Order: sequence, then structure tokens, then C-alpha cells
Amino acid sequence: MAELFTHRTVLLAEAVDGLKIKQDGVYVDCTYGRGGHSRLILSQLGPAGRLIAFDRDPTAVENARTINDLRFTIVHSGFSDFADSLDALGVGQVDGVLMDLGISSPQIDDGARGFSFRFDAPLDMRMDTTRGQTAADWLAVADKADIAEVIKDYGEERFAKQIASAIVAARTIDPIRTTRQLATIVATAVRTREPGQDPATRTFQAIRIYINRELEELSLTLPQALKRLAAGGRLSVIAFHSLEDRIVKRFMADAAQADKLPSRLPVRASEIGEAPLRLVGRAIRPSEAEVNDNPRARSAILRVAERTGGAL
Repeated sequence: MAELFTHRTVLLAEAVDGLKIKQDGVYVDCTYGRGGHSRLILSQLGPAGRLIAFDRDPTAVENARTINDLRFTIVHSGFSDFADSLDALGVGQVDGVLMDLGISSPQIDDGARGFSFRFDAPLDMRMDTTRGQTAADWLAVADKADIAEVIKDYGEERFAKQIASAIVAARTIDPIRTTRQLATIVATAVRTREPGQDPATRTFQAIRIYINRELEELSLTLPQALKRLAAGGRLSVIAFHSLEDRIVKRFMADAAQADKLPSRLPVRASEIGEAPLRLVGRAIRPSEAEVNDNPRARSAILRVAERTGGAL
């Protein structure tokens, strides 16, 4: 069945260029989405190359199965299963790992998925609709303090306590089962908001991140990816909000530093172990033309690093 929703891949050429594709290399696309990066990688691989892609979303996996290419494998899983999944496929070291974080346009634009307050739909928010707790189920049982913590930490929402109180009060009257209900409750608790931003924006983002364990998945996967990269292999990561980018930036920066020794210790620079990562260029943001063509690209930031011969 043809898909009704489209997705424009952000920083398509830049992210794949960052991988420095080798024709006979083995690559991993941790976030297949709708295959923009995967298809470009495949177009640059030779007959001996290989690409493994991950995605939790059953619709994305269904889309990936339309790629009739023996060099390509799709894994229906979160990318925190990175190492175990590669082991199951008999894959050891890889030559590049790409991560396009966040949420895809089809997930946002399909009101039935419950990610957006623009539609009145069941409050689901799961990227993998075959398993796990929905947003509605969590809001029905979560403590007020836990709700406030999630909204504050993952949404950077200054009215988190007021929103949590409003949610708990509302659910005693009627279960919160739809996106419209939640957006209306939040609007009553948020006194001010930046021009052009819906009062519910930060709350919806926070609950989505929590339900899908997005930051935990990222933190668990980056070390696994580094361990599997062969010397000269590249890690190319696109983040869409500050919480994701902070994790990526710190991970790369830490891995790009050689062992720190006490000052004045009589050790030659050549005797200090090489850092396992080398940062490649500066962070890249979408061009003005790309943002004009696709406003959802405006917050994207791409960071690239290369595996050295340094020990982990």
C-alpha cells in the first residue's frame, strides 16, 4: 500500500559524505526512517559492500523491505541493540555508523500515531507500536512528581510542576486518552510561551522522549558504535534538539581526548596513548536554502568523528 506521508531527509549529502564511503565497506544506518540516507549509501557501495539499517517503527521497516538489494539488511529494533544485532548477523567491525536522531515527518503527520497536538487522536507516541507503554497509559498511573520531572528534564519546560498538577487533577475527572485532551490541559497551565510556539510543544516533546527512551537509547548506543568502528571508520550523527546534541558532543569530545596525566609528570607526548576518536571538521547545520525548503530542518546539527588506532 502506498504511503500517504512523505519525509525529506535532512542533511542528506552532508551526513553520508561524512562517512567517507568505501565501496567494499560495511555501514550501519541506525535510523532508517524512510531510507534517504540508506539509499544514498547503497548507491555509493560496490558489489562487496554491505549496509545494515535499524528502525523501531513497523511502518519504516515495511518501507525498508521494498529495497530489493542483497547488500541491505533491515533490523526491526531500537539501535541500543546495536552490538547484539550485529553479532546475530555475523558482522564484526564496521566502516561507518550514521544516526539521524529524532522523529520522522510521517510519524508527526500521521495523526493516528499521537505524536502531534495538531490532530485529535489516541495519545500513543510509541515509535514501535507493537510493544511498550503508550503515553496515555503512562499518564494514567505516573506520580505527579515523575510527570513534572519528565516534562522539566526532557522538555526544558519551566511550567513543568503546574502542568503536572493540571494533568493529575484532570485525570481524576476523566482519563486522558487523546492528544487534544492533553494539549488543552497543558494550555491551561502554561501562562506564557514564545511567539509562534504552541503551549503544548515542550510537553509533547518531553513525553515522547520519555516513552521511547530516546536519550537512553542514544547514550547506550554511542559506546557500542565506537567499539565496532574499524580504524578510519566514521561516526556521523544528526541531532535535532539540545539534549541529544549535548550527549553526542560530549561523547565525541571525551573520546577525542587522550589519557590525561598529572602535570609535570616526566612523560613524553609520544608515550601518551592516542585518543580513540578524532573530530572531523566543525559541526554542520542545514543551509538557508534547505531550511526554506524544509522548515523542520532548522534545528538539525551534524557532527562527524573518525576512529583512530587508539585503544579504548
